Amino acid sequence: MEIPGTGMVTKRLVCFKEKGFCRYYMGLRGPEKPCEWIYFSISSLSLLQTLVSKHINRHQVRKYTRRHGLVLPKYMRKVSWRLMIKTMSREVARFIQSRFGELRISEARYEDLLSEADQTYLSYLQHLKNVFDEVIE
Repeated sequence: MEIPGTGMVTKRLVCFKEKGFCRYYMGLRGPEKPCEWIYFSISSLSLLQTLVSKHINRHQVRKYTRRHGLVLPKYMRKVSWRLMIKTMSREVARFIQSRFGELRISEARYEDLLSEADQTYLSYLQHLKNVFDEVIE
């Protein structure tokens, strides 16, 4: 598929099995928070594939997190931001989180940021695992 406004052509779902993660092109550019790409681990992909046939809306997710004492979804972006900037540049973290209002990027820079995100996301996943391991111990 072609990414609008960039001239870039890519698959919607790209998995980097050797690195242990995937990226998926969402392409949401509406008036609310945009979401170009989502990055997630291979194990998350397996979990998502088990849920494909089910319809889950944001209200169900919010109720589940409250019931189980988890961090509410609306705060996950802030939590991930704080963890991301410890492992990658702020510019790449902004790109991954689709904070395009804070980024001024050209077509060429968009492709560079996508490549940088692909290169640094693994370090974020490893940092995330370390943080969770510390919390569990």
